[in-house]
Amino acid sequence: MRVTNLTLTFVNWTPQDIRKRHQLQPEYGKHEIAVVTISTDEGIEGHSFLGKIGQWPDFMAPAMMSDLKPVLMGQNPLDIGRLWEGMWRRRHNVDPKALAALDVALWDLAGKIMKQPVHRLLGNCREKVPAYAVSSHLSTVQEYAEEAQKIKSLGWTAYKIHGYEKDDKIEDRRDIEICKAVRKAVGDEFTLMLDSKAYSYGAAVRVGHIIEDLGFFWYEDPLADDDVYGYAKLRHKLEIPILATESAPGGLYGLPQFILQEATDMLRGDVPSKGGITGTMKTAHLAEAFRMNCEIHHGGNSLMNAAVLNVIMAINNCDYFEVKLPEVTHKYGLVRDIEVDKDGFIHAPKAPGLGFEIDWELIKRNTTHILK
Repeated sequence: MRVTNLTLTFVNWTPQDIRKRHQLQPEYGKHEIAVVTISTDEGIEGHSFLGKIGQWPDFMAPAMMSDLKPVLMGQNPLDIGRLWEGMWRRRHNVDPKALAALDVALWDLAGKIMKQPVHRLLGNCREKVPAYAVSSHLSTVQEYAEEAQKIKSLGWTAYKIHGYEKDDKIEDRRDIEICKAVRKAVGDEFTLMLDSKAYSYGAAVRVGHIIEDLGFFWYEDPLADDDVYGYAKLRHKLEIPILATESAPGGLYGLPQFILQEATDMLRGDVPSKGGITGTMKTAHLAEAFRMNCEIHHGGNSLMNAAVLNVIMAINNCDYFEVKLPEVTHKYGLVRDIEVDKDGFIHAPKAPGLGFEIDWELIKRNTTHILK
């Protein structure tokens, strides 16, 4: 079997229920994703989605087609490891999310060829995983408390607070108010996390001491993603586990220094920014070698989230699946999307490939153009 073509189908996507900071930027109200299709000479295709709210695929597409498509053409699509290395060598000219989308499509194709869900090819570890909800960027302290209470009432087991932002400024004192109010609202036994988005070092220390006293489960990205020195100092001042970092320079290859410098307690996996399924599995195994967790970030769109779910089912060092709120805003293009059950769990897909069917009628109705 050989790869015969790569196409990008651009699709209008109007996300529902865009809230708060997105309402201040009307261009976020209309959006576009691209359906990535890798075709073979035996008629089997692999798919992924490229793009998410605020990140348009047309900026990533030209380099994907000029730099990465030649790596795949005429090759055996099951040689994913070799093809990933070939694409990674060209990463300096290409957005990492473009490479990730092709890697995910290759894994989807492999699962369909083998007639197995991707997590079975990767080496399944489990059949379900608890979900945690990630807050919207809300306007008031009370809104955060109410949203957390609602999530708890639905049977979910955890809630993560996104740090408060106003006029693109991080406000650590408001975050402290929010964290205290949310803890009071949900009680001491409910799992809470904070994703703080790059405080100054002093603010990171202040907030960290407060949330460890509040019994938070982890403290995510409290400093700039390239500040290994600051993370190392911070980690030795705090008891709460630190999770770093979503956007490490160099992706997978930027993370060893965080371990060697004792700058984090857990690694942040990310399918779009750390090399797709292949790169994220490498990240998870790196963490596992040091007996660390690798918590996987939201995928940004529905089919990337399917990739995230398959990865989590194939590793034993990730505690949660991340769901961004409001859920409906981040879902598009599938016949049936990932759902959280009444007990707060998400279950492993059963169908071949990524395990979720694309809504091709919806795609066809909203297609703007196709890049071949």
